[in-house]
Amino acid sequence: MMMNLFSSFDPTSNLNLPMNWLSTMLGLLIIPSTFWLVPSRYNYLWMKIIMTLHKEFKILIGNYKSQGSTLIFISLFSLILFNNFLGLFPYIFTSTSHMTLTLSLALPLWLSFMIYGWINNTIHMLAHLVPQGTPPILMPFMVCIETISNVIRPGTLAVRLTANMIAGHLLMTLLGNTGPMMSIYMLNILIIVQLLLLVLETAVSMIQSYVFAVLSTLYSSEVN
Repeated sequence: MMMNLFSSFDPTSNLNLPMNWLSTMLGLLIIPSTFWLVPSRYNYLWMKIIMTLHKEFKILIGNYKSQGSTLIFISLFSLILFNNFLGLFPYIFTSTSHMTLTLSLALPLWLSFMIYGWINNTIHMLAHLVPQGTPPILMPFMVCIETISNVIRPGTLAVRLTANMIAGHLLMTLLGNTGPMMSIYMLNILIIVQLLLLVLETAVSMIQSYVFAVLSTLYSSEVN
């Protein structure tokens, strides 16, 4: 029995061994088969997705600047996508619903972009603080606003992913807990609603991993 609404996000343990982040590595069990077996439809589909993302990220970064940088963001997209999908299965710990994982992904990326940008393109980074066409009287305020918006970027990336993962799972948990108290007729409606929510959560899992990767790509393109 749950003590509160967020108990479904608590890490689990078995035989006194912590199983907190085991679900994060489960996606690795799916990957190797595509490289060692005869290429299948699944492999072909995944390669098409990777190539599409590579072309899109190359455009966002810049053709002359990419030089393999897209591999970082494709790997990031793959990791988040696997973990979001695995969190939809029963009794699997949703690692992306915790800030410890999402912030660990967002903060080092943003920090590396900032260090690289301020060391190699200092003038370019300073020019970003004042948008073109800003009246002189508003320039001090724009510098403050742009600085704050830049500093909170890793936080917004992490919170966006975490909040979206928690919201859907929490709604499904709340509806599922009302099942034993319902009649057969209402129970059928509840099952249909839960299935629709599951489809919605599947779409959210894909969209949020894509949004995280695209925003990270845009942040990296600004420092060049």
